[in-house]
Amino acid sequence: AARRDFYWLRSFIAGGVAGCCAKTTTAPLDRVKILLQAHNHHYKHLGVFSTLCAVPKKEGYLGLYKGNGAMMIRIFPYGAIQFMAFDQYKKVIKKQLGISGHVHRLMAGSMAGITAVICTYPLDMVRVRLAFQVKGEHKYMGIIHAFKMIYTKEGGFSGFYRGLMPTVVGMAPYAGFSFFTFGTLKSIGLAQAPNLLGRPSLDNPEVLVLKTHVNLLCGGIAGAIAQTISYPLDVTRRRMQLGAVLPDAEKCLTMVQTLKYVYQQHGVRRGLYRGLSLNYIRCIPSQAVAFTTYELMKQFLHLN
Repeated sequence: AARRDFYWLRSFIAGGVAGCCAKTTTAPLDRVKILLQAHNHHYKHLGVFSTLCAVPKKEGYLGLYKGNGAMMIRIFPYGAIQFMAFDQYKKVIKKQLGISGHVHRLMAGSMAGITAVICTYPLDMVRVRLAFQVKGEHKYMGIIHAFKMIYTKEGGFSGFYRGLMPTVVGMAPYAGFSFFTFGTLKSIGLAQAPNLLGRPSLDNPEVLVLKTHVNLLCGGIAGAIAQTISYPLDVTRRRMQLGAVLPDAEKCLTMVQTLKYVYQQHGVRRGLYRGLSLNYIRCIPSQAVAFTTYELMKQFLHLN
């Protein structure tokens, strides 16, 4: 039983480390995205690549990683819960429902994504509030203070869960297709070309794992497919979160209304998929690193 108890903990750590590595890989792009989205006056006349070059000149190379620490506080439990929940849900779906094959990966992935979002949403809420503050006009003194303020001023626990619905609906297909694509590519690859793509696991020679570069490739493809499928929901969520700030707010009250409105006004390419290419640049390396790190951590922590 002792080994089983620690299995949870080891699985939790593996997922957390994978999440942190993935986020750190794309942290510079996240910082640039926030600077550009919020029209920071130092960088507002620049584009993505020119900002990437301008930040180190102005703030040093560590400037690209500003806010990464606060991000880790949320991402570690998020990654840990997501990967751990995926393994658990997969077992439950196989045993209880008797569903196996590739479908159980899709279901388990979606459920794991939703579980991770719900568990860490308050942290995300606090992070957004803190990131939105401008020097000299601080409403919140720090993470703990922000938690206290939202709890007392905005109706207790429900205050932490604003905008949860579109986040969950967007997360389910993203996590589902991400785990589904990676798992399916991995099992097909190891079944069809074990010698070319695989090698014995470091902690259990009987288990085949993908070679690192193949892992990165499969993770990247998983990220690209998941991103493409769930992107319109991401656009919808942003519009709903901005709500009253946008001139056409009354047409975007529910999720279905918003999707319809964006499609009618701007079409598919200019509306539902606007800004997708920048998200590819963020999501493909991020998912590649997440899955690869998780697979390596599984070997280090003897999870195979």
